[in-house]
This record gives sequence, C-alpha cells and structure tokens, in this order.
Amino acid sequence: MTVLKPGLNCMEICQTTATGVLVDACDYYRAFYHTAGKARRYILLSGWQFDSEVRLLRGAEEANAAGEVSFLRYLNHLCEVTPELEVYILAWDFSAVFSLEREWFQDIIFNWTTNERVNFRFDSTHASGATHHQKFVIIDGRIGFVGGMDICSSRWDDRYHAIDNPERIDADGTPYGSYHDIQSYHTGPVVRVLVDLFVQRWLDSGGEALSLATADQQITFEDPQAFPMPTSEVAVSRTQAPILEPRLKKIDEIRQLFVEAIISADRLIYLENQYFSSQAIYWALVARMTTPDRPRIQIILILPDRLPFTEELFLGLPQMKMLRSLQQVAEKTGHALSVYSTALVDDGKRKMTFIHSKLLLVDDRFLTVGSANATNRSMGLDTELNVSWEAADPAAQPELVAAIRRLRGSLLAEHAGLLGKGDEQLFEKVEDLSCRLDCLADDREARLCRYEPDPDLENPSLQQALEPVSRVVDPEKPVDDEYIFESLSMYETKTFAKGIRKLGQLLIGL
Repeated sequence: MTVLKPGLNCMEICQTTATGVLVDACDYYRAFYHTAGKARRYILLSGWQFDSEVRLLRGAEEANAAGEVSFLRYLNHLCEVTPELEVYILAWDFSAVFSLEREWFQDIIFNWTTNERVNFRFDSTHASGATHHQKFVIIDGRIGFVGGMDICSSRWDDRYHAIDNPERIDADGTPYGSYHDIQSYHTGPVVRVLVDLFVQRWLDSGGEALSLATADQQITFEDPQAFPMPTSEVAVSRTQAPILEPRLKKIDEIRQLFVEAIISADRLIYLENQYFSSQAIYWALVARMTTPDRPRIQIILILPDRLPFTEELFLGLPQMKMLRSLQQVAEKTGHALSVYSTALVDDGKRKMTFIHSKLLLVDDRFLTVGSANATNRSMGLDTELNVSWEAADPAAQPELVAAIRRLRGSLLAEHAGLLGKGDEQLFEKVEDLSCRLDCLADDREARLCRYEPDPDLENPSLQQALEPVSRVVDPEKPVDDEYIFESLSMYETKTFAKGIRKLGQLLIGL
C-alpha cells in the first residue's frame, strides 16, 4: 500500500539531490554552522523558539573554530563579512506561560544590536490558541533543514547522553539534562518549496514581500554522522488551522499521513515522540490491531519518562489512558505494544534523557520526521511541517529500505546505551524485536526502561479536575471561548479545581 498521496497527506512529492537525517543537536548545530558559513544571499530560520547565546559548536570543535560560534553573533559576523547576505528569523510570538523559559527582549536583541541585515519577527498569525511550531532553516535556496529542533537553550547534546557532560550547559553556565532530537537535511528542488513556505509565512506575519532567488553557488552537504536516504524524492506535509485574516485554509496533511502510514503497517510501527495524546493516532493504531486477517504487528513507542510540570499536568492523563487502552487492545488481539523511556542510573537514581524527537517509521519502508507531535494540536491546530521518505516498492528500492532500517537500528542502540558497541545490527532485525527490547528493559541498570505513567495521575480528584482542561489545552481544532467557558466553569466549585482551571487558561493564552 502506497502511503504518500499528493494533495491528501502531503502538499507534493519533491525532487531532491541529497536528503537524510541528523540525530541530536550536536550534529545538527554543527551542520548548520558550516553550511551557514557558505551563505552568499540569504539565511531563513523559522522556529518555535530561538536564543541568541546558544553555542553552535562545543568542545574541540569550538576550540578549533576561527571565530564566533554563538548563534546570533555568528549570524551577525556572516552579515559583516558578506555584504549581500540577508538573514530572516521568524519566531512564534509565545504565550505568557512560556515567558520564564524564554530569552526576554528578543525583538530588541535581534533587531537593534545586530547588523541591519539581520531581520527578526515575532509571528502571531495563527488560529486562536494555536502556536507556530514549524522548525526549518534554508540557506541560499540550496540546502534546507526540517525537523523537531530549535536553536535555543537546553537542547544541545550528543548521541551518548552522558550523565555529566561539561559541554551540556547553557550560556550562563547552568547544566541541564540529556536531550534527544532529530532533524533532516535536503538539497535540490525541494528547497525551493521550503523557501516559498517561509516567504508566505513572513508575508502573513506582516512582513514585507521577499524576493529570494536561489543563489548561483552550489552548497554540498557531507557529514559522516548523517544518515543519508538514497532516493530522489521527499514529500512535504503540513498542519495549519483555518483563520479569516489573512485568509488561511485548513490543512491536515500530517494527520492523514500518520493515519494512513499506521493503517498500512504490516510488521512494525516505530514511533518516537515527546507526547502521545492524539485521538487520530490512537484510533489508527486501534484500527490496525483490530482489523482481521492482518499480520501480527509490533508497535514500539519511545517517550520521555516525564514531561515538564504543566505539560505533565494536562497531557499526562490522556496519554496514560490511551496507552493503557492500547495495551488492552494489543493483549486481546495478540499484537505487541511496547512503550519505553530511556535513562541512565546514577547513584541508584534514574536520570532520564528527554525525548523531543518526532518520528514515525513503518516496516522500514516509510519514514517521516518533522515538528509534529503525537498530539491533537499537531494534527489540526498548530502550524507543523514534516518531511517523508517512502519505498513504495520495497523490492525495487532496497537501498532506501536498508537506510531506514540502519537509522532505526542506530536509534534503538542509542536509547539502549549500546551505540558504537557494534550492536546496531542486532536492533535492525524486526523478528522478536519487542521481546529483545523487553529483556533489555527488565535489567534495572539498563538505559532502556519501560515507560510508567506518573502515579499521581491515579488520583480520582486530580483526574476530575484535569479532564476538562486537557480537552481545551490539546484540541485538534480552534476552540471558541464559549466552549472553553462551558467546559471549565462546571468544575469551579472546589478551590483545587479553580486553580487547575486558571492554570489551563494561562496555558492556552486566554
């Protein structure tokens, strides 16, 4: 069954001359640093968050760099040495609930302390309660990066996720925990599609019309740490909620993409994500497991052990309920569902690696990565951007199948703490994969561990207070004020529920 269908679950299938995957910010930031240094005409950056002081290179790479390595100073330097270079940065105009996590006065920092050709805009042109969550970068119309990574604080890490890494610190010297994410890279005609998306976003946000021709100079990309996908095609998919001014239509390509990919699976569904609360994904998994006369399937989910407080509070409950329900369906139908987190044991305590990646892989013949979480919001409300590769005829595309399989094996080895130890090929075998992972997770000293929901979510009073807020914090479409009021007001009678309601209102920006 072919998954990719232009006009339905992708805007188009584009030609590419080189395309692949970068795992974790150490490799992505390095790739951005070196390719941005080749820019002659323009650098375009769209993200959920940016921080000016993020170091793009660390350790020996930073020591050997010729000049600036911090994000904004590096961009400023590039403009100073390349007179024709323009930089355009488009960031989500964030909700107040995230203000403590954000760099303050960014409009001043980016626009008034830099070269006049560094252009920064906050973008709030989206549906009520939505966010701009697309994360992509384009350099000279020659190379683009798309995925789940922002260039901001507390994101950089390498693939070994050591408990103590002296380079894993923010600009003020504060250390932070290990962090896992995924980005993709692309050259060729597909980059022009990304340029057009950025130009339209910039215009819709109130910016001027940009005329951005592709630079004459080619930019080649080679990185021994990358996972190239040997194919000439890559699909681009979006999520966008409708709004009236400017007139923007509803786009749910990513929702359709996830559903059809899951339904098509014969042997294996492998998903890495920050969350799991999407009704569309849940029902697609149920449909796949309950369809008669289909092969036994292994479903493997990699999730963070815990979310930040507010996210755990409002998304933890639906996630717990969905995962339990899926486990019951799997047991009843004879399929395998395994849910894992990853953490190192230090002095008897587990220190988790935060999973921020957004990846869905099916049967080693289909792969999508991007900004879309496995939430209702990412399926219909927030702006999202994903790219996908498919071996529509696996027998005719063995190189692409092998490349996707190699990526999966490497990711599982990373999560198991066995990266670089020659065990990657053990994880590439699909047969009994869930059983082998379960054996690893049963070792209390192992990095891979079974996912366990927060026990506090078992409290009936907490569940009653959280239920209505969860629905309006994670909707699949814009929620009007009347629905929010009706959903929340009935729970105002108790002080605790009032507090939950107020926090929920703050989170959705009301």
